[in-house]
Amino acid sequence: MSELSLIAAFEELLRPRSERIVRWVGDDAAVVRARPFAVTSVDAMVDGVHFRLDHPGVTAADAGHRALAAALSDLAAMGAEAGEAYVAMGVPEGLGTEAVLDCVRAMEALAERTATTIAGGDLVRAPALTLAVTVTGWADTQEELVGRDGARPGDAVVVTGVLGAAAAGLAVLDGRARGDDALARAYLRPEPRLAEGRALAALGAGAMIDLSDGLATDARHLAQRSGVAIEIDLEALPLAPGVADVAAQLGVEAWELAATGGEDFELCACLAGAMPSHPPTTRVGVVAAGDPDVRFSAGGAERALRGYEHRLG
Repeated sequence: MSELSLIAAFEELLRPRSERIVRWVGDDAAVVRARPFAVTSVDAMVDGVHFRLDHPGVTAADAGHRALAAALSDLAAMGAEAGEAYVAMGVPEGLGTEAVLDCVRAMEALAERTATTIAGGDLVRAPALTLAVTVTGWADTQEELVGRDGARPGDAVVVTGVLGAAAAGLAVLDGRARGDDALARAYLRPEPRLAEGRALAALGAGAMIDLSDGLATDARHLAQRSGVAIEIDLEALPLAPGVADVAAQLGVEAWELAATGGEDFELCACLAGAMPSHPPTTRVGVVAAGDPDVRFSAGGAERALRGYEHRLG
């Protein structure tokens, strides 16, 4: 299909979901009625770097879902309400029309579940499938939003959901381990924790981050931005079903896979006061006074861990 034909097909697939939308797909730019505070994030995924379309278990639809989910997860980490997404898609020669449309269908399905409007974007030729997603979330007051810099000594460090499923799922997809299909799906189709982020923000979370690079890396961001020490009990990490078995096959501790693997897209927050009943969270550590870093322990011994870090050179 030609560019114009694909864009026309996209218009048939997409739907607006808010009265804020004045103009969207079909015009040169989107026009949106603003709320007092806009929360904007950009995320990009590239075939061969963030996913592999040459893998028989990975589809263009998986790539589209993951790209939008990762961007929306940043809004969740700020406690924002999802609003609009703008997708720049680079399509390589040889990627079939149905694969391109499946990619957009998967993004639109996630957009529908999260009350997000895909309000525009761009379509270009590229050496590999490239998905650059800009998302805008909204809040009515600055106090509704959470950054990374408000953790204070005495705060509990909590995480939503369970950890390690994405890393275990990637190992299953790569053939390095055997495991349930649910693990592979956790890697391919993560769900942004938007409702949980808003709930934690309403509870007064002082600092929050989404676990895209793994707790071992992301907790350090909280410590450094807040100027505090964070102590994590690795044996307290809530493990997804099947993670321990995959970790044993890989010859590592289950808590290591859960803390370093990344791409679970759960939330890690620092909270003062009693543990909340909603959203369900697990206490995994505490904020302390001290040099801004993270101390990990398991079995009564300190452990040295590092999560994922992007290498650009």
